[in-house]
Amino acid sequence: MKKMYSTKMINTGGRSGEVHSPDNSFELNIAAPGKRVENATNPEQLFAAGFSACFNSALDLIKTQKNIEGASTISAQVSLYAESEMSFVLGVEIEGSVEGLSLEETQELLEAAHKVCPYSKATAGNIEVTLTAVEG
Repeated sequence: MKKMYSTKMINTGGRSGEVHSPDNSFELNIAAPGKRVENATNPEQLFAAGFSACFNSALDLIKTQKNIEGASTISAQVSLYAESEMSFVLGVEIEGSVEGLSLEETQELLEAAHKVCPYSKATAGNIEVTLTAVEG
């Protein structure tokens, strides 16, 4: 397997801290979900951002292979669940649209992209991920 890219982030303070790249070119304040802290995000938002971008790139690859030119939009809603007081899991709801395609055609493309997307592969068998085609 050929490594195509690698990156690193460093956190201090957990969900009440900050993350930064080793060269400090990227820095974010972190706050627990539900807490309003100015200029802060949380791990679930970061995961949703990464998953939606990665999934849409996988979808673009599938569209290219099938000569489909319609623009696509992907949203990823990440939910944090408490299984117990000391056990937590994530769930992800992916919604996608492709211009010019029916819901059925879009759903087929979402299913194909789910087999290609590295985030989908990383979560397979670990968390529940649902895929739903929506009107664009």
